Amino acid sequence: METRNNMVTKRVSMMPTNILWLVCGVVAMMVTTTGCQTNPYTGRWQLMMVPMSQEVQMGAQAYSQVKSDPKMKPSTDPREIEPVKRVAARVIEAAKRSKYSEMANQFEWEVTVIKDDKTMNAFALPGGKIAVYTGIFPVAKTEAGLAAVMGHEVVHALARHGGERMSQNTLAQTTLQAIGIALGVSGANPVLSQAGMAALGVGAQVGVLLPFSRKHESEADYVGVLLAAEAGYDPRESIRLWTRMGELSGGKESSEFMSTHPSHETRIQQLEEWMAEAMPIYQSKPPAPNGELPPLR
Repeated sequence: METRNNMVTKRVSMMPTNILWLVCGVVAMMVTTTGCQTNPYTGRWQLMMVPMSQEVQMGAQAYSQVKSDPKMKPSTDPREIEPVKRVAARVIEAAKRSKYSEMANQFEWEVTVIKDDKTMNAFALPGGKIAVYTGIFPVAKTEAGLAAVMGHEVVHALARHGGERMSQNTLAQTTLQAIGIALGVSGANPVLSQAGMAALGVGAQVGVLLPFSRKHESEADYVGVLLAAEAGYDPRESIRLWTRMGELSGGKESSEFMSTHPSHETRIQQLEEWMAEAMPIYQSKPPAPNGELPPLR
């Protein structure tokens, strides 16, 4: 007697051609009727189904929500604000001279320091809205370490990783819906169709969405150290930053295969490889101030 799993496998294997043609048609239609771009640093092709104007609008809305949240209090301490704004200004100026110069010059940049010593985070939203949480200070330690963090986050905005991520999700959902229709039209039992869709959903998540997100992170690491070097900060500090991050995590991080971020070890290895490109840029620039960030209190 056939098990349900065997029946699902047999049903799916009986109709690969129809599903393949349907999926190819859906993907081709969506790609040809929407936009795409190539990353100017890595040459990676990016699907873009979201207008830049929409990204900027969403970025401004999210930034406004963060600042208006009563739990998020902006820092009023000049010792915390001044180094952040100093680093941000230099990284932004480097971005305006970069291969993202056109977009960087159009962004309306704004920087907020959030007094939250428990949150080790920073972000940059489309349109140039930046927030740095004071909890990142012990990990960054110096202005050069903070430049590595901010360079990474600024690249996420300039490379339109958020818009690309939304486009990937839209394409994945539409493709899965098309496969669901194909399974139904082919006469598959509804229970079998649901089981097949669940399996395909996991495949889309692990095989498409998560790997692309890791590419985003690596891309932001790579271009981010180049921007930091262009701004006059030692790019080797990025390696020290991720070494400290790994020490703080105590080796507890999820499998890279199931994660949206590269492992600390992978990041450090990649950064070491990119130093051959970043160091000559840094050495050709006047060094930026590199004071210690203030301790938390």
